[in-house]
Amino acid sequence: MSISEPQVAADADLPARPRRNMGEAVARYAAPIALVALFVVFFIATPKFLTTSNMTALFVSAAILVVMSMGQQLVITVAGIDLSVGSNLPWAATVIGWTWTHGWGTPAAIAAGILAGLVVGLVNGLLVARLKMADFIVTLGSLSVVSGLTLLLTGGNQTAVSSGFLQGLALNGIGPIRWFWLVAVVVAAIAAYLLFWTRTGTYLLSTGGNLEAARDVGIPVNRVRLLAYAGSGLACGIAGVLFVSNNGGSDPTMQTNLLLSSIAAVVLGGSSLSGGRASILGTAAGAVLLQTLLNGFTLLDISQYYQPIAVGVVVLGAAFISRFQR
Repeated sequence: MSISEPQVAADADLPARPRRNMGEAVARYAAPIALVALFVVFFIATPKFLTTSNMTALFVSAAILVVMSMGQQLVITVAGIDLSVGSNLPWAATVIGWTWTHGWGTPAAIAAGILAGLVVGLVNGLLVARLKMADFIVTLGSLSVVSGLTLLLTGGNQTAVSSGFLQGLALNGIGPIRWFWLVAVVVAAIAAYLLFWTRTGTYLLSTGGNLEAARDVGIPVNRVRLLAYAGSGLACGIAGVLFVSNNGGSDPTMQTNLLLSSIAAVVLGGSSLSGGRASILGTAAGAVLLQTLLNGFTLLDISQYYQPIAVGVVVLGAAFISRFQR
């Protein structure tokens, strides 16, 4: 049983769907198929790819994107988009660095960073759900505002965080299993439970599938959409903690491809940009695929200038694949 199959329960009252055509099947399983193919290609291309050290580094970096993509998954499920994740992660990481250097201590700094990401998500949700503003405009504005706040907080300076707990989060684990991976798995499991095994998940899927119909049957669509954006902000806060742990601090000027990657991971995973469909395993596979692509480029010593081109091509491919989603 796939993790997205419980969605059937959410659609129990809807007319039976037509049998999936070949194009929809390809769209649904594009990420796992492409991931396996990419592993084979890089294994053949370089003996360094499947080494223990490289696999560890790959999955540690992928954990950050997996967590962010889970939040983006919630928003896309309700037929929205969250562009602010591109600056929300640096913002959360910067808050962690700023509070830690001002003597807050590690637990308080982590809580502050997660809360900072959550607040951005809540503001986005309020503007979209309550004030009926276009999600693209709201989150694009948040992307710029939060980026500016991040620079103002630190003056554009990097912040080193020498917390033993955070360092251990990236370097240690249970046997060969890193804590980073466990955090990503727990976040994904919570997202799966929320979407496919709770009434809230039914509301999220129904709202994305048909907003007006969901409203007509009494679903509190405003609260549902607010929850989705809050979840995205919360995921950015958690990803900010992982970023600080992995990099030893925060960098308010960092440029990341996580915005495009989080959207591409969701669509590659079999979700539809028009909402109403979700796949947690697919999204996780899409996130790992994107990080595998960048990792392989690095091992093959391909210029870093080609990396954003590759990510862009994958995003366009994901958009094309989404055409086959019903």
